[in-house]
Amino acid sequence: MGLGISSCSDDRVFEEFKALPTQNWAMEDSLHFDLSAVQLQDNQSLIAFRFNEEYAFSNCYVRVLSQDSTGTIIENKLINVPLFDSKTGEPLGDGFGSTYTFYDSLPFQLPNHTKKVTLLQYMRQNQLPGIEAVGLKILQ
Repeated sequence: MGLGISSCSDDRVFEEFKALPTQNWAMEDSLHFDLSAVQLQDNQSLIAFRFNEEYAFSNCYVRVLSQDSTGTIIENKLINVPLFDSKTGEPLGDGFGSTYTFYDSLPFQLPNHTKKVTLLQYMRQNQLPGIEAVGLKILQ
């Protein structure tokens, strides 16, 4: 419940979604988020998925790469984001029609000198139909 409250509050310092025009997240699609204008200081970071009923899996593995101002990778983590309830099979998050938006906390803190974050799908499938957009949100 705390995640739901914090994700709707006005303490956001950054939020951006990267739309996938074909509603397919391909393995080669790198989603880049420029954080050069954001001052990170022990901020909470959330990953967001906008997905629809075509998505065939209960979760999504994502590789999260953070880079400093020189482009050097300073963090490289593989995370597992659940998109459906493991018991009921119901989509997580808020829905409108057949589209759902779900925010989940990153299980680690982005280093304070992060200037760019790249997200890669890591599901061992070339295309992930049903993923409409992926986002990053940073809270104070």
